[in-house]
Amino acid sequence: MTKVLTIDGKEVGFRASALVPRLYRHKMGRDIVRDLNALKKSFDKALKATNAVAPVEPPEDADDETVAQYLLDLEAYEKATQDAQLSVLDLEIFENVAYIMARHYDPKLPSTPEEWLEGFDVFSIYEILPEILALWNLQEKTTSVPKNG
Repeated sequence: MTKVLTIDGKEVGFRASALVPRLYRHKMGRDIVRDLNALKKSFDKALKATNAVAPVEPPEDADDETVAQYLLDLEAYEKATQDAQLSVLDLEIFENVAYIMARHYDPKLPSTPEEWLEGFDVFSIYEILPEILALWNLQEKTTSVPKNG
């Protein structure tokens, strides 16, 4: 399965196949299935958290119950805001997976993720990650063969 995306104004091809887990394991020393599952979980949590709305501060003459509820809501909002940030490890996993899939599509790309990333100014992980996850899920569905019981 292949997909071409526009990243920082450049057309970048990605390829997902049964070879990708092996390439990832050899290049990164990690399990792509485990990493993508963790990344998807973090990404879903971050997306959910981006919808959090800051609570409105109660007036100075508010009763204790209203103030207590505000403090609970504020704490939940602050946690959601913190959850909306992908960790450094999540970002590195995304970069590595994207690089492996891009290099699988075009073997002429640089030999390291760092060199590959140098070719871009900036781009939004929130735009690209869903596409990478969708491509990976399509690949998994086409290579998985159900066993007859």
